[in-house]
Amino acid sequence: MHTHTNDLIHESSPYLLQHAHNPVDWHAWNIDNLSEAKHLDKPILISIGYSSCHWCHVMEHESFENDAIAAYMNENFYCIKVDREERPDVDQIYMTAAHIIAGNGGWPLNCFALPDSKPFHAGTYYPAAGWLKLLQTVHDQYQQHREKLNDYATRLTKGIRLQETAISDNPTEKLDAKEIVKTVENWKTSWDMTEGGINGAPKFPMPSNLHFLMDYTHQFTDTYTDSFIQLTLDKMAYGGIFDQLAGGFSRYSVDALWKAPHFEKMLYDNAQLLTIYAKGYKKYNNPLYLEILTKITDWLVHEMRDASGLFYAALDADSEGEEGKFYVWKTEEVLELLGEDYELARIYYQVDGKGMWEDGNNILLRNHHPSEIAQQLDITEENIAQRIGQINSKLLAARSTRVRPGLDDKCLTAWNALLATGLAETYKATGNTDYKIRALTCIDALLKLQVQANQIWHTYKAGNSTINGMLDDYAFTAEACIAAFEISGDERYLNAADMIIQRAIHTFYDVEKELFYFNEQNELIVRTTEVNDNVIPSTNSAMAHVLHSIGVINGNTYYLELAENLIGKVQANISTYPSGHSNWARAQLKYTMPYFELAIVGSDAEKIAQQLQSKNLPNILILFSVAPSNLPIFANRWVNDKTLIYVCKLGMCQLPVEQLSEALALLNL
Repeated sequence: MHTHTNDLIHESSPYLLQHAHNPVDWHAWNIDNLSEAKHLDKPILISIGYSSCHWCHVMEHESFENDAIAAYMNENFYCIKVDREERPDVDQIYMTAAHIIAGNGGWPLNCFALPDSKPFHAGTYYPAAGWLKLLQTVHDQYQQHREKLNDYATRLTKGIRLQETAISDNPTEKLDAKEIVKTVENWKTSWDMTEGGINGAPKFPMPSNLHFLMDYTHQFTDTYTDSFIQLTLDKMAYGGIFDQLAGGFSRYSVDALWKAPHFEKMLYDNAQLLTIYAKGYKKYNNPLYLEILTKITDWLVHEMRDASGLFYAALDADSEGEEGKFYVWKTEEVLELLGEDYELARIYYQVDGKGMWEDGNNILLRNHHPSEIAQQLDITEENIAQRIGQINSKLLAARSTRVRPGLDDKCLTAWNALLATGLAETYKATGNTDYKIRALTCIDALLKLQVQANQIWHTYKAGNSTINGMLDDYAFTAEACIAAFEISGDERYLNAADMIIQRAIHTFYDVEKELFYFNEQNELIVRTTEVNDNVIPSTNSAMAHVLHSIGVINGNTYYLELAENLIGKVQANISTYPSGHSNWARAQLKYTMPYFELAIVGSDAEKIAQQLQSKNLPNILILFSVAPSNLPIFANRWVNDKTLIYVCKLGMCQLPVEQLSEALALLNL
C-alpha cells in the first residue's frame, strides 16, 4: 500500500516508476502534458535523471519524498520527470541550458522553464533546505518579474540554438594527417602516466579515446602513446572500478586511482570496453585483457540478458539505501569466509591495504601482477590462478545472499547495438564462436524487435517497443549490422545497414547545416545536433564511420563524400579538443592514411577472414563471401574451386592471390 501515487505509475521506465509513489504530482514528458502545463500557465520543473544515479536517489529521498516540499512543488509548479536514457534529446537541450547558466551540469538535472518549456534556470543536486529556498525564489520571480523571465528564457533558448549552429558554420576543410599528429602531441600533456587516463579525478573510461589512440599507433610509431594505452588498460582492469569477482566496469572512479567507483554498471560502458579490450588483446597480446573480456561477457550473460535476446540498461549503485553496499567487504568477513586462503586474498585483492575504503569497508582491487605475488609467496602462477578461482567462488556465493542493486530492465536500441559490435570484436580477437553467436543473437533481436522499414524504436521492455528512434539508434545499429556482416558474411546484415543509413539520411540529415540532427522534428524547443564525442561517441562521428564502411563495400561515392564532408566540418575542433573529438579523429585516419579492403571469395574465405581478423589490422576492412555475390566488393570475383584474396583500396584492386602470405606481402605486413 502506498500513501501517494502519481501519473508515473502508467510508465514503463524503471526510473519514472521509482518516483510513481512520491507525494510530488509528477507527470511524464509528452505533448499532452506539455499542453496542460501551458494551459495552466504554470512554470515547469523538468527534473531529469536515470535509475542507477546515486545522487538522483539522494535528492528523491531528501526532497521529493518530503510531504511539505512536495506540497509546495505541486501548488506552484507543473512537475515533469524525465528518464534521460529514454529521452536523451530532452536531456541534451536542458543540459546545454545548465552549462550556459552555470558552466557545468550533471544528474540529477533540475531545470525550470516557462509554460512553453523554454528554460530560465537550471542546476543539479540540491539538499532539501536549499531546494525549498530555490523553489520559493523561482516562484517569487515568476510572480513578480514574469516579463524579465520571458526575455531571459528567449535569449537562453537563442543561445542553445546558436550552440547548435556553431559547428555547421565551420567551413569544410581538406583533411590533413598532420593535424592528427599535432593533436596527439598537444594532448599528451593531459595524460596521467602514473595511473593512466586523463590527469586528475574523477576518472572515466573513455573508450573512443583509447580506440583512436590504438588506431593512431598502428599508423604512426609512437611508443609513448602505446605505453599510455597499456597503462590505462592495465590500471582500469586492476582497479576497483572493475568488479573483480563477477566482472563488469562501473561508470567512473571518484578518485585518480581507479579505486573507488560510483558503483553503477552501465551497458554502454561495458559494451564499448569489450571493443577496446578486444582490440587491445590483438595489439598487445596481454592475457589480462582476455581475462577482462571473459569476465565482462560472463557478467552480461548471467545478469543483464533479457529473454528477448536484448540486454538491460544498467545496475544501480545503491542497495539498501547505501552506495556500493553490495560490492564492499569488511576485513573480518573475508577472513571468516576464506580461512587459510585469506592471506592470498589479502595480498591479491589488497584487503586492509590499498583496497581499504570507508567505514572499515574494502573494495576488492589488484595492485600486483600474479608473477610478483607468486615470487612473494613462493608458489606458481598456476597455483595462484586455481586458488583465486576458488576464492572468487566463495566470495560470490556469500555476495549472492546480499540485497542486490536495482536493475534497470529496459533495453535500449543504441546500447544493445554497441554491445553487438563489442561482441563481434571479441569474436574477432579470440576466435571463440560463443562470442560470434552472442553477437548475432543480439543484432538479430534488434532487427526483429526494434527495426522496421520506416521506423526504428528507441526502447524495448516486456514485449513493447516505444519511443521513436533517435540518431544514436540508427548509427550504432547500422554499425552493428556492418560488424555482423564482417563476422558472418551474411548479406542481410549489410542490406539492413544500408536501409538504416538511407532512413537516417532521409529523417535526420540537414543539407544546409551539412550535419545530422539527433532527433526527429517534434515538440522540443530546439532540434539538436550532437557533435562532441563523450563517453559514447557522438552520433555524427558514428555516421561518418558507417557511411565510410558502406560506401567502400557498395562502391557508393555519395556516402564516401558525405562522410568526408562531415569530418571536414570538425577538423579544426579535433586539434583544439581531442578528447571530445577522438571518434572523429579515428574516422579521419581512414581518409588521410593508407586504408585497405580485403575481399576474400571462395569456400575457404571465412577461415582466412577469421585468421586476418584476429590480427591487429585496424586500417583494413576484411570481408568474405563463400558464394557468388553481386555486391560491388565481390562482384565477378568468384572462381570455382578456388579461394581468392583481393587487396583493394577504394575499390581499386590488385591481382588476386591464393595464399594468405601473399596477401600480407601486398600489404607490406
